[in-house]
Amino acid sequence: MNFVFRRILIALITLLLVSILCFLIFSVIRGDPASYLSNTGASREQIETLRENMGLNRNVIARYFDWLINFISGNPGNSFYFRGEAISSLISVRLPVTIFLALLSILFIIIISLTVSLLTVKKERSIIDNIINIFTAAGISTPGFFLGLLFIFIFGFGFKLFTPGDFIDFKDDFFGYLKNLCFPALAIAIPNSAMLIKFIRGSLFAELQSDYVRTARSKGASWLYILRYHVLKNSILPAVTMFGMITAEVFSGSIIIEQVFTIPGIGRLLITAISSRDYPLIQAIMVYIAFLVILANTLADIVIMIIDPRIKQTRKIR
Repeated sequence: MNFVFRRILIALITLLLVSILCFLIFSVIRGDPASYLSNTGASREQIETLRENMGLNRNVIARYFDWLINFISGNPGNSFYFRGEAISSLISVRLPVTIFLALLSILFIIIISLTVSLLTVKKERSIIDNIINIFTAAGISTPGFFLGLLFIFIFGFGFKLFTPGDFIDFKDDFFGYLKNLCFPALAIAIPNSAMLIKFIRGSLFAELQSDYVRTARSKGASWLYILRYHVLKNSILPAVTMFGMITAEVFSGSIIIEQVFTIPGIGRLLITAISSRDYPLIQAIMVYIAFLVILANTLADIVIMIIDPRIKQTRKIR
């Protein structure tokens, strides 16, 4: 419990630092929403009046603490670009789409990486092993947005498996909603799967050369038994740590993929907010994304501790 409490405390401190950095960065950027929203012929007095109405002429520290209190209370403010609409309502509509896309991508990453790694683990330096190495190298070097464009061209316009640019709400047709998100999720999952495959297979090959594997084989244990009860458990620990970092890649990749597939999620909302200099909306979205990423990394650390309690004992000794 002490370890879990420490991890939660570290996560909260990290989230606080992220919010401070976001607020300070957008406070020193040249230009402001008042200049953007004002007409090109607006006078300096009109712009200053608009800045005063928006509260942009106040001290940055006072503005940050006001924003932080409102954010914690569930009211991160109103959007400048969307004409005063509550940021909480803008995010609440789009956040489930992004979370579902991320979860679907993570599911594909787990299925692809584990399946490929386990099916080819006994065929090191074989033809299949060389093909997998080529696949992983190509997958790591190929950006997700390029895969998204290929999927649109091949599966959208070619095979007509989905309609590019047509988003189906899950309330209207859940299976249509799921089908439309499968290809964006695959575009995010393939590069991350390739990276995780390379990592897991390297860890598996290293464990299979260990002394305890040779001892177990000499005692008559089957290869599948050793793989299931010994090798896989020891190999999966580094992968879980890396999986927390991959979660950050999934959310960052979804921002671009949502633009490619015109998915009304947090990514498209963030790009709209950046282009319009809607600072309150940008800050809220970035903190929400940071929260999800920090939560994933915290859960990964807790899962590692559950899988291998020896890590906790080692930290106590230190």
